[in-house]
Amino acid sequence: MDLPVKANIMDAEELRRVLIRIAYEILERNKGTQDLVLIGIRRRGVPLAQRLQKIIEELEGVKVPLGSLDITLYRDDLTTLTVYPRVQRTEIPFDITDKKVILVDDVLFTGRTVRAALDALIDLGRPKNIQLAVIIDRGHRELPIRADYVGKNVPTSLKEEIAVQVQEIDGVDQVLIRELPQEAQGP
Repeated sequence: MDLPVKANIMDAEELRRVLIRIAYEILERNKGTQDLVLIGIRRRGVPLAQRLQKIIEELEGVKVPLGSLDITLYRDDLTTLTVYPRVQRTEIPFDITDKKVILVDDVLFTGRTVRAALDALIDLGRPKNIQLAVIIDRGHRELPIRADYVGKNVPTSLKEEIAVQVQEIDGVDQVLIRELPQEAQGP
């Protein structure tokens, strides 16, 4: 079901610029690429992490290791979602122990997705640190989690949804605010 679009808050060029800025911030904070790895949270975090990898390679001449993380079985709302959860693949073909992990996702909302990702990562090793990069921080946190790198802060209502769309999955690069149907709106 396509929800009504309330606003288009980022187009393809703005998304490209945000990713370039985030890549520079990652390199500056970490003083280069030494021990740096990128891990995208499935679904849209993966192509965003791939784009960051490419930008960093263009800037530094180093291809930073890249992985993808499925958090389905780590979700705290798994039993309320569906009887048969759709588990995808975690692909991290390197050891994360003592690495600076940049966890990449599209939207930071309640913090529960990130909490699940942290649990999943810790099961795979003991990183030196974990940093979070997101395209949109929309607020409404339920857990004490914050992003280290934010493309754009977008205050939203619980009656709205943020949709980060990427060419690789959606056929277009843009960020939309959509109006949720009455029955899906929060309190």
